[in-house]
Amino acid sequence: MNDDVFPRIESLSRNPAAHVDQICDVGYCTYLLGHWVREQGVMSLEHAVKRITSEPADFFGIKGRGRVAAGCVADLAIFDYHTVGSTERAKLRNDLPGGAQRLVMEARGIEHTIVNGVLVYENAKYTGALPGTVLRS
Repeated sequence: MNDDVFPRIESLSRNPAAHVDQICDVGYCTYLLGHWVREQGVMSLEHAVKRITSEPADFFGIKGRGRVAAGCVADLAIFDYHTVGSTERAKLRNDLPGGAQRLVMEARGIEHTIVNGVLVYENAKYTGALPGTVLRS
């Protein structure tokens, strides 16, 4: 895979609070996995997962994140390879306080999410757990 095709800028688009009043593009990673990996075959699943996990963690100097290994924090997104994806274009929604609009690009195919070893989403439903913490490089 030539890194010139997919430069290392993808991690910068995943700041969930930076532009919440404009866009919610949580479907970015699932679009990579569904469209570019499964449908287009541009890169292997393993390479794509590395691009959205350990590479950004290493780039930003966030220790103990981005890989499954002894001593690392257990943050896992468990997805269905056959359904993971998102729409190609975001949809306009009025889902902010006061009916304000923003663009939303939904993710699909994420079955379970584990943060700090705690199940946060089970069968795509929020469990109520809040085990996360602010990360600083």
